[in-house]
Amino acid sequence: MRRRLWGTAAVLALFTSLVPLASAQAAAPHRPKPLPLERLFDNSAVSDDARPADADFDGSGGSLSARDLTAAGWTPGRSLAVDGARLTWPRTGPGAPDNVRADGQSVRVRGRGDALAFLVAGTGGDASGTGTVRYRDGARGTYRLTAPDWRSGPLATKSVALPHINTPDGQLAEKARLYVMTVPLARGREVASVDLPRDPGAADLHVFALSVRAAAEGWTGTWSASTAGYTAVGPWADRTVRLVVHTSTGGPRVRIRVDNTFAAAPVTIGGATVAVQESGAAARGEPRRLTFRGARGTDIPAGAQAFSDPLDFDVPADANLLVSFHLPGPVATAPVHSQAIQRSYVSGPGDHAADGSPAAYTSTITTWPLLTGVDVSGGPGSVVLLGDSITDGVKSTQDANHRWPNVLATRLLNQSDVPRYGVLNQGISANRVIADRYPGDGVSTDTGGVSALHRLDRDVLAQTSARTVVVFEGVNDVRWGASAGQVIAGLREVAERSRARGLRVVAATIAPCEGESLCTAAANQQREAVNAYVRDSGDFDAVLDFDAVLRDPAHPARILPAYDSGDHLHPGDAGLAALAESVDLRLLVP
Repeated sequence: MRRRLWGTAAVLALFTSLVPLASAQAAAPHRPKPLPLERLFDNSAVSDDARPADADFDGSGGSLSARDLTAAGWTPGRSLAVDGARLTWPRTGPGAPDNVRADGQSVRVRGRGDALAFLVAGTGGDASGTGTVRYRDGARGTYRLTAPDWRSGPLATKSVALPHINTPDGQLAEKARLYVMTVPLARGREVASVDLPRDPGAADLHVFALSVRAAAEGWTGTWSASTAGYTAVGPWADRTVRLVVHTSTGGPRVRIRVDNTFAAAPVTIGGATVAVQESGAAARGEPRRLTFRGARGTDIPAGAQAFSDPLDFDVPADANLLVSFHLPGPVATAPVHSQAIQRSYVSGPGDHAADGSPAAYTSTITTWPLLTGVDVSGGPGSVVLLGDSITDGVKSTQDANHRWPNVLATRLLNQSDVPRYGVLNQGISANRVIADRYPGDGVSTDTGGVSALHRLDRDVLAQTSARTVVVFEGVNDVRWGASAGQVIAGLREVAERSRARGLRVVAATIAPCEGESLCTAAANQQREAVNAYVRDSGDFDAVLDFDAVLRDPAHPARILPAYDSGDHLHPGDAGLAALAESVDLRLLVP
């Protein structure tokens, strides 16, 4: 048995310990000519269930089930979009070589972007190593990559989990995991090739696919929502979901992003439209059809996402849109953002996405299933707000868009001193910095999300044209017993990983909450210690002192009564507006 050397936190820290780019002329003599990845495949990971001995992924006869992969939508040659990167599942069939065990091989890769994306898994433990990126201009840089173990790695960061493992002695009811991991690139430089990490020794690092994640040039995120969990919905079959979302900035073209995060099976979008809301489920004018890679609809594999094609459509700033999509097949579970603080609509039977009338929409929901982003063309890029229920808008007035991110977006629109960034709300109610509420796999009633550390790549680094991240989390950690030291380590990691991707990092102090049942004197002591770190450490490019904005001067551990929603934890509309009004907009500029 191989000893497990790294826990999850250590793996993530190792993964993000990146060596700075070094300009250097290419390579040592006799370096092999770069080859397409598939020509380097030397291991078979996938077996037919009837012939499990045809593949040996881990050196002990274990392999992935071809049937499970098909059920997840991961079929040979399938293009998979994950966290903004497009990767191709190997085209080979069961029993054929479909991955390479990393040992310094030189892979031909082309493109410009913000990150390299690897579809990987480790066997024999979490596998780590350092590789090299070579650019067309002769420069090169190193990167550090970790592939979590295919049987024991964290479910919270996996791209897909399959329900079985094939062995020569029979099939095991045990989760097999595959991961998409990203590492930074030098922006503006064109990649020519990538040297994979050398053999890490005790464990094997397997690479199935590799690509450059292209930057979202010419797009600005205007609305977003984080996937908070995977829950029972409906059930819906041949229904149209009409979601109400509020823009921050506007533009002349639009696209949407639909994510099948945490899922075990594909979901089919039969058709989709976008319109400006008139009122309720009624559209102002005729809804406009969206397409997906030229088709009316799309199938989204488990764990993957889909962007619609650009559509000429004048998206107004600071306005409600209706994003409608038809679900032709049965949908009983879905990835959701649970605290929309906004009513949306579900139709009776049929494809009603193109209906301007509200007549077919006979029921309401207060979650956002599947939809995670709306982008507009042009603009200066986006500010991403990574937070918990206060950022999510819990206790703000429903359907009123009084969340503090909404107020901040309006302030940006109504000035000309700094760029009018899009504002992306990545708040999740009950979310924590260092611990998962939702475990990252399976159907659950808990929609507190995976931790900020585990969702950072998806919810911040992969967001459209992200320029700055504002981190406002930690109260749920200390309320549930985490130490200040643990929260500080998590916030420091968020800052380091974000800065490695070129983002400006702004941190907010944790708001007071005495009077709420879990905000004990011990929790408040830890909160104050975290706040002292945020204010004084210098680990962030700027600090927003939200504690000072909300606290009662006569009782600093409590929210000022005028700002308290009544539960002593969440600000009401007035308190949320005070947070947004307190932000010096110049601090958001990279």
